[in-house]
Amino acid sequence: MEPTSSKDLITLDQKHYVPTFKRYPLALKKGQGCKVWNMEGEEYLDALAGIAVNNLGHCHPAVVKAIQEQAQTLIHISNFYVSEPQVRLSQKLTSLSGLERVFFTNSGAESVEGAMKFARKYAHSKGKGGKIISMKNSFHGRTLATIATGKKAYQQGFDPIPKGFISVPLNDLDLLEQEMTDDTAAVIVEPIQGEGGIHPADGKYIEQVRKMCDDKGVLLIFDEIQCGMGRTGKLFAKEHYSVEPDIVTLAKGLGAGVPIGAILLNEKVSQTVDFGDHGTTFGGNPLVCAASLAALEVLSDPEMLADTLQKGNEIMHAVNQWEGMGVKEVRGIGLMIGIEFDFETKPLALEMLHRKVLSNATSGNVLRLVPPLIINRKEIQHLLDTIQASVKAIQS
Repeated sequence: MEPTSSKDLITLDQKHYVPTFKRYPLALKKGQGCKVWNMEGEEYLDALAGIAVNNLGHCHPAVVKAIQEQAQTLIHISNFYVSEPQVRLSQKLTSLSGLERVFFTNSGAESVEGAMKFARKYAHSKGKGGKIISMKNSFHGRTLATIATGKKAYQQGFDPIPKGFISVPLNDLDLLEQEMTDDTAAVIVEPIQGEGGIHPADGKYIEQVRKMCDDKGVLLIFDEIQCGMGRTGKLFAKEHYSVEPDIVTLAKGLGAGVPIGAILLNEKVSQTVDFGDHGTTFGGNPLVCAASLAALEVLSDPEMLADTLQKGNEIMHAVNQWEGMGVKEVRGIGLMIGIEFDFETKPLALEMLHRKVLSNATSGNVLRLVPPLIINRKEIQHLLDTIQASVKAIQS
């Protein structure tokens, strides 16, 4: 029997899918703009955007058109050959970013894996070791190497964890300097930690990290998988800082919903990469590149980026006026916002779901808001009203 209800789909999911996700009790059927609908046709406001993926909302017409046209022309050819969408996207990303080279992947974790490989290849070409320094509470993916860079909780049960990785606290220059030895290949940092609770890196800290890397011949990697692609009111989060990284990793919003990631790197790093050093079967196929090109045309619009920054400021200003809500701090840039409460936020996110608004609890007591960048003021007010009503409901 074909599943016809949310209950049917949830039952089948629990029967067949590996139980790695603690899912919300919701099965979604369609989406448009900032709204999604469940199997029964009930409408929800989406303030999670597929975890900062649907930066243009659901089914943006320009992206849908690009996918439809490309699907009728050429979907996949492998990277033995060149395709027009991939070449055009490569040219677009290097032009917009100021970095000279790009490699396409299928996901954020793959982008970080590739970035670390390229960094180690560069370091070894200079006679250096391959140690990678990351930040505590960072999140760079779920592969064996990327969990080695993050929280210990993600490493439980997966020993032996790959070696050559160490973490230091974000914004702590002294500990970073202690760990930056001749064996260090790269420092990887999220300009704004996402999964770790929406913590922006301090501007002066980033400047000093860049200087330390330059002095010691260490590469600087920015992980912009969540904070890139217009999320912060700049196309690249690095634009908020007065430094240029050697490598930038992208994914999430890059494809407006289709699975594509990218590694941007400067010429000095790319010159050490030889034929066969890295590869991908699906990465950068014509279909996803066509979707990404369409998305970038919209995301790079200066008016949209400025409005994203303004809307984020308005949300944070409004939350800062709340009294008696248990808000400890609100932080973020643009529409990448974390509201830290003095209580655990999973029940809050669930209460918001009951009130038909999608959100996400992260880092224990933080409510993460990463809505589509196209969210309007009426929808923002509905989001804020729902958070307040939900806090009152769980506290009563």
